[in-house]
Amino acid sequence: MLASLPFQENPNLLVGMETADDAGVFRLNDETALVVTADFITPPVDDPYLFGQVAAANALSDIYAMGAKPVTALNLAGFPSGQLPLEMLERIIAGALSKIHEAGAVLAGGHTTEDDEPKFGLSVTGLIHPDKIWRNVGAKVGDRLILTKPVGSGVLFNANQKGWVSAEALESCLEIIITLNKRAAEVMAEFEIHACTDVTGFGLAGHAYGMAKPSGVSFLIGLDALPVMDEALEMYQKGVTTGVNLSNRANVHGQVRFERDWPSKRREIVYDPQTSGGLLSAVPEAQAKPLLEALHEGGVAAAVEIGEVVAQEGEYLVFR
Repeated sequence: MLASLPFQENPNLLVGMETADDAGVFRLNDETALVVTADFITPPVDDPYLFGQVAAANALSDIYAMGAKPVTALNLAGFPSGQLPLEMLERIIAGALSKIHEAGAVLAGGHTTEDDEPKFGLSVTGLIHPDKIWRNVGAKVGDRLILTKPVGSGVLFNANQKGWVSAEALESCLEIIITLNKRAAEVMAEFEIHACTDVTGFGLAGHAYGMAKPSGVSFLIGLDALPVMDEALEMYQKGVTTGVNLSNRANVHGQVRFERDWPSKRREIVYDPQTSGGLLSAVPEAQAKPLLEALHEGGVAAAVEIGEVVAQEGEYLVFR
């Protein structure tokens, strides 16, 4: 639909909308390029400070997924000022600030509008060398796939509304998603990254497909190797799902094959929408083990190899 619009071509626009990458990249000179992105979400939790932290980590993640360093952020807020106290908005922004500062960036302003429900996020600008950009395209046959965070936050948040998630599992989930992808990106910058994205709203399947198809390859992913948040599979077993699992499944219809007769709870986890999910990268086989060791030593304990890149024949994603 957007392809019919008269977008202006510019040789300095190094990354635009052609592969639905995580952020746009505009070259300023031979040494520096701007990385720009924006994202906002509705509250996954009731605590406004935590909401701000989650929303900020989620938006900042797009910068890290490009291999860049965030430098400035702008608040993007929708708020029902006639229904909720402004102190709540203050707490949301305070939570966001904690993550902006942790990222080494600064808050430069923003915009707030009236809305029926709270929404919050950031517009973030980062910097990168034009020759060091990570794209969601470029995975090569023989590469190994590394994921830095477990999946399952979508179903856990929905199940928590029913009171079915333990306090321990919810706390663990929140700790994972407020963790910036900063450290993972810093470690990965010392290795050869052929392709990278962050796993967010389209789920693992959607974002992996978004890497595999433009790269002209297929991804073989082991479901048993996939890290999953505590109690997420149990929630699917109980019949809980999310409002976007269906659309995420439709998004990759005809492009996914399950090689084993996996139960539905294992299949649904690959469509589970993530908030502030981990980085999914394709790296040369010889660097996979050293990268994982470096990630673990650097504090990214959940990082794991989940599969490999093979020649594209038939479906782009094969879960085995």
